[in-house]
Order: sequence, then structure tokens, then C-alpha cells
Amino acid sequence: MNRFSVMVFAGVLVAFGGGARAETPLERGTYLMRSVVACGNCHAVRGDKGQILAEKGLSGGMLFDEGPFKAYASNITPDSETGIGKWSDAQLVKAIREGVRPDKRIVGPPMPVEFYRDMSDRDVAAIVVYLRAQPAVKNEVPKSVYSLPLPPNYGPPLKTVKAPAASDGVKYGAYLANIGHCMECHTPRSARGVLQTDRLGAGGFVFEGPWGKSVSRNLTPHESGLKDWSDAQIMKAVREGVDRNGQPYRPPMAFEFYRNISDTDMAAIVAYLRTLKPQSAAPAPAPATAGKS
Repeated sequence: MNRFSVMVFAGVLVAFGGGARAETPLERGTYLMRSVVACGNCHAVRGDKGQILAEKGLSGGMLFDEGPFKAYASNITPDSETGIGKWSDAQLVKAIREGVRPDKRIVGPPMPVEFYRDMSDRDVAAIVVYLRAQPAVKNEVPKSVYSLPLPPNYGPPLKTVKAPAASDGVKYGAYLANIGHCMECHTPRSARGVLQTDRLGAGGFVFEGPWGKSVSRNLTPHESGLKDWSDAQIMKAVREGVDRNGQPYRPPMAFEFYRNISDTDMAAIVAYLRTLKPQSAAPAPAPATAGKS
């Protein structure tokens, strides 16, 4: 464990002191990766029916062919030749939160770097600890190709980043939604692929895959969104992938990971969604693809 990880580990012990058993960085990283952050939704290897092939770990290779880019999910196992085995902890943190690889190349979409910039020092370090603990899997992934220019950076270099207190439900819910990159998929984009932040959460992003075509639904408290949904209905939709009528949603929503989000964290996320500006759906989700109800 290097100096960076030791400092974060000490911070975790302090944060969870007062008589309760301290949550270790590995435990925190495991929780985040298997729930709200859900890196395996893209970086895991899947079989011909979409099932995760656990023995291949997070060795990547999933193709995202979206027109402006043909991107492959990276191998993020500790393999020294095809994965992150030679990367330092600091280099991993910079790649996750700032989108800069050790060779200075910019990480392109669909990696949601703009949202990961909000990830706290504690949480990003816990994810690094988790990644280090995974088995190394050799898997050479093709290089991604972009027809659109990548940004020179995603913002100024980050220094200290802290998460809001978990006791502040709405702010902490916003934090969780950001590191879970909910709005990356549930916000409409311009013709150039730029997020329309003035339409935050209004849905309308179209995904095509083996499942056919699906459209991200409106998450705002609008009539075409979640206005008439109860908290329990929202939680069930996120965790189980079914709408209010029990109809299943289609991928790529990471239900198999989101089912592990704790009750406290889920309540905070729902509280945050209630505060979004009501927006009409753009476009309205089709019943057959987005579970409109």
C-alpha cells in the first residue's frame, strides 16, 4: 500500500470511528464497484446472451459503436501487459477522474469523466484498492477510434475532492448520481454529442444493441417523468429493472449492479431526483423500449 492509499485508509478509519467497525478501503471499493459506480457494466466481458463472464473479470473489450466513435472498454485488471498492472495509484486516479492516461493521451467517450471528477479522494482510492485486488487477466483490447476531436482536457487538474456528508440526503444523493453517472445516459445530447445540461435528466438518449433499441427515460419530476411515481416504485425500477406495471426495461441500465445499492444510498438518490427541474421527456420513451407507464 503506497503513501496515497495509506493516507486515505487513515481517513476512512477516522470517518467511521466512534465505536462502529471501520469500513476498509477494500470494502468501500467493493461496495462502490458492485453497486452505484458499476464499472463492470462496461468493463466486464459478456457472453453471447449478455451474461457477465466472471472468470474474465474486468478485462474489457466491449464495443461501443456510436457513429462519432468506435470505442472499446479498456482492460482494467492488474495484468502488466494488457491491463493496468504497470500504472501507479496516482496514474489510475488521474485516468478515472481527469481522463488522462499515463502516456498523456485523453480518455474518450463513453467514459463519463465529467461526472467522475466529482469522485472524492476516499472513494477513488477505494476503487483503486479494489482494482489492485482483482485477478490479472490477459486480454489485448483494440484501440478506440474517434472521428470527433477529443477535448484537450476535462478541466483543470484536481487537488482535494471531498464528498458531501451522507447526512445531507439531497447533496449526497447528487454526489452518488454523479459518480454513478446517471445523467450521462439520462440527459439529451446535441447533434455533436454534447450533453444539454439545461435539460438535465430529461432522458431521450437512444441506445442500440443486441436487445434492439432502447431510450433512456425522463428522471425529472415532470408528468412524463417521475412526478407520479412513489419512492418505492423508483427504487424498484432502479434495482430490478421493471416499470410500475412490472414490464422489464431493456439494457444498458446496470440493474445487476444497482440491486446492491444500500437503502440509505438509494433514498438519497431518490431525494436528489425529486429536486431536478421538471422537464418534458425528450423524446417520450417508447413503451416497448423504455417501460413507459
